[in-house]
Amino acid sequence: MSEVLGSIWWMIVALGVLVTFHEFGHYWVARRCGVKVLRFSVGFGKPLWSRRDRHGTEFAVAAIPLGGYVKMLDEAEGDVPAAQLDQAFNRKSVWQRIAVVAAGPLANVLLCVILLWAMFVIGKQDYSATLGSVSGIAADAGFQRGDRIVRVGDRAIDTWTDASMVLTKAAIDRDDVPLDVETADGSTVTRTLPLSRLPADFDQENATGVMGLTWQYAIMPAVIGKVTPDSAADGVLKVGDTVTAVDGQRVHGFDDIARQVDALGKRGGAAMVEVDREGQRLAFELTPRWTRHPEAGKGHYWALGLAPPEKVQMPAYDARLHFGPLAAVPAALRETGKLTADSLGMIRRMLTGDASLKNVSGPITIAQVANVSAQRGPDWFLWFLAAMSLSLAIINLLPIPVLDGGHLLYYLIELVKGSPLSERHMVAGQYVGLAALAGLMGLAFYNDILRLMTRLVT
Repeated sequence: MSEVLGSIWWMIVALGVLVTFHEFGHYWVARRCGVKVLRFSVGFGKPLWSRRDRHGTEFAVAAIPLGGYVKMLDEAEGDVPAAQLDQAFNRKSVWQRIAVVAAGPLANVLLCVILLWAMFVIGKQDYSATLGSVSGIAADAGFQRGDRIVRVGDRAIDTWTDASMVLTKAAIDRDDVPLDVETADGSTVTRTLPLSRLPADFDQENATGVMGLTWQYAIMPAVIGKVTPDSAADGVLKVGDTVTAVDGQRVHGFDDIARQVDALGKRGGAAMVEVDREGQRLAFELTPRWTRHPEAGKGHYWALGLAPPEKVQMPAYDARLHFGPLAAVPAALRETGKLTADSLGMIRRMLTGDASLKNVSGPITIAQVANVSAQRGPDWFLWFLAAMSLSLAIINLLPIPVLDGGHLLYYLIELVKGSPLSERHMVAGQYVGLAALAGLMGLAFYNDILRLMTRLVT
C-alpha cells in the first residue's frame, strides 16, 4: 500500500473508531434520559448503509467519513408531536442536557484509557532515551554520548518519546531543568540543562536538536550511500564503505563525519580517512573542499562529498512497556493523566503565545502519523488512537459554540440565571463559534501544507 493510500485508509479507520465511540456516548446517555434519538450517523452526507431499530432510531454510515452526529427529537429543529413532547431533548432538565452533551467527550476519555490498557497488555515497544551525539548547550552542561536519561525534573523517563515530549515543554518555558542520567559506565549523575539559554525564536518542532541532544538511533550509520562526482572522495571511497575514523577521531555516525570534516577544513590540510570495506580496514588521505550547500541560501561548507543511504533500517527496539491485565489499569490511568496534562499545557502555551502555532496539526499530518503508527505495529497504533481520542475530548470541551463545550457553557449560564439564553444570543454565539472553528481549521491546513511543501523541497 502506497504512503498516500495508507494514510487515507488509516485516517478513515481512526476517525471511524473515535467518532463512533464519541457519538455512542451521546446516544447512550440520551436514551437513559428518555430522549428519543432519530438518527445515529457515522459520517456526513448520503447514507451508504442504514437500518432502523425497534425504537425508531436510524443507524447510518454516510459517504463523507469526517465526523458524525446524533440527531435527537428537539423542538428547536422542528415540530414535535404532542404525544412525544416528553421525549424531546429541549424538554429535559438542564442537568440531563448537560449529561447528554458531556457524554461524548467523556466517552472519548474512557476510550483513551481502554486503548492504553490494551497497549500496555500487548506491550508497547520503544527506544530508550539514550543519547547519541551531543553539542551546543547540552555539551556545555556536561552531557555525553551514551548517557541515558532516566528522569527530567520530577518526571520519570522510560523512553525517548517521553523524554522528547517533556524536554520540548521545558524548552518552550525556557526552564533550566535537572536531568538524572545513567552514564555509559553505569553510574547515575544529575546534570542541569540550561534551557534559558535557548534563542527566543528556536525551532520548537526540533527542540531537542536545538538544545544539542540527539537520540542515539537518529544518527545515520556512517555507511556511504553516495559519493558526489568530482568531490574529494570521488574515485577513492566507494558506496558501501563504512567510515570508522577521520583524522584519528572515531566516527559513530554520519553527523560525526560532517563535524570532523568541518573542523579539519578550518584547520587546513589533508587527513587520513579510515574505512571498513567488506571486512578490510583501509585508510586514505583526503583533503576537504569548500563546497556550495545543495540547499539555497545555506552558503558553503567543508565536505568530502559523502552522503548516507536514502533509506536506513531502524534497529530493534531496546525498551518495552508491558504490564499484566490488572497492573495495566493504573498504568493506563497514569498515562491518560500525563497525556491530558501535556495536551492542556500545550494549549495554554499557545494561548499565551509561548508555544508556536506551528504546533497545530491538521488532517494531512494526522493521516501521515496514523499511517506511520500503523506500520510500526498495533501497540503504536493503539497509542495513536488513544492520543487522538483524548485530543478529540479536549477539543470538544473547549467553550466554543458549535462544539460540545459551547453547549455546556450555555447550560451553565442557564443554571446561573435560571432561564435559557435567548435565541438571539445563541445564534450570535453560533456565528462566533463557526468563525473560530474556521480560523483554527485554516491554521491547521496551512501548517499541514507548509510541512508538506518543506518535505517535498528538501
